[in-house]
Amino acid sequence: MNFPFYIAKRYVRSKSSQNAVNIINFITFLVIVIGAAALFIVLSGFAGLKTFSLSFSETFDPSLKAEPQTGKYFSLLPDTEQQLQDIPGIASYSKELEERVYLTHKQKSHVAFIKGVDTSYALATHIDSAIYWGQWDVSDQQGVIGLGIANMLGLTINDYRNPLIVLAPKPGKGTTSFQSKPYNELSLVMSGVYAVEENLDKKYVFANLPLVQALLEREQNEISAINFELVAEADIAEVRASIEAVLGNKVILKDRQQQNSTLYKMLNTENLATYLIFTLVLIIALFNVVGAIIMMILDKQQNSRTLYSLGTTVKEIRRIYFIQGVLVTGLGGLLGIFLASLLIWSQLLFGWLKITPSLSYPVEYKWINVLIVLGTILILGVLASKIASSRVNKKLLSA
Repeated sequence: MNFPFYIAKRYVRSKSSQNAVNIINFITFLVIVIGAAALFIVLSGFAGLKTFSLSFSETFDPSLKAEPQTGKYFSLLPDTEQQLQDIPGIASYSKELEERVYLTHKQKSHVAFIKGVDTSYALATHIDSAIYWGQWDVSDQQGVIGLGIANMLGLTINDYRNPLIVLAPKPGKGTTSFQSKPYNELSLVMSGVYAVEENLDKKYVFANLPLVQALLEREQNEISAINFELVAEADIAEVRASIEAVLGNKVILKDRQQQNSTLYKMLNTENLATYLIFTLVLIIALFNVVGAIIMMILDKQQNSRTLYSLGTTVKEIRRIYFIQGVLVTGLGGLLGIFLASLLIWSQLLFGWLKITPSLSYPVEYKWINVLIVLGTILILGVLASKIASSRVNKKLLSA
């Protein structure tokens, strides 16, 4: 057995004759355990919040979305559409046309976006699962609206006497005559109300694609995006390359992360900032390790002199205290992760911590977080142990 490791292991298990040293060692170990547990709990909480936040966007966002490279619209010809249908890996696709409009109902108004969609939209996305009231039906003159807009305008479903009025400016340049209106008008009866997230609930009105094309005075083949839902086992990279080959350079394809790049950046930045803050706390806490090892060096000074007299080199004695520090931080980190894992698993199983009476705080257990916490603890422990063990020198051993 390696001699420094053997002695270091005995020092970890043995108690000092000085009660103050034992108390310092216990507090140091406890700080490491609490710090590791806190860091792992925070990372698991942020992982759960990230998944929870992105689950809202997945209701609206397809696996892949084709948007125009320039401008707002592009044309999809029948031949091109047939080629898209022949691409393996695509479960369904849906065309849409989106534009900002003015909504009015019973002398109340709101500016939102109208999204004209075809009958495949609910297959290409999961919007039908977000229906809060009524049903998903955008056929004929019917539409689906967000809960926030419905509350602001006082809308109810199947109200044929008081439909929602959608106003869109007429396209083109030049002036209009006083006899003609500068906008097009569309009446919609709400068949359903969706509820996903506050901002999204105030943003969209869904209607039939041909109606919206007529409202915006667009051709039948003019759209603003194509939504693609892929089969479960499909290779996204291969399907993406096939779609790009068909549509050419007039569109840009975006996956879910690219469609929500701002949200992803915000969540990743918050996660990194929290990790750095807790790492700084751990750095401060691990100064206790330096102090505890130095106290141990002074407490075991007579033993170190004996080992030195028996032929142990200064380097080996330094290595004893270095290994002792690494063992203390490593064991403390493992115990902290274990205790934190029990808390995370209990939250996953029982949901004892609630955001609302019906919604448990989201957490997610990831092995990558285990490695991050353990790696952070060990790196900081190695540095602290190296600093403390360097206090051992010939003057200390020969005094």
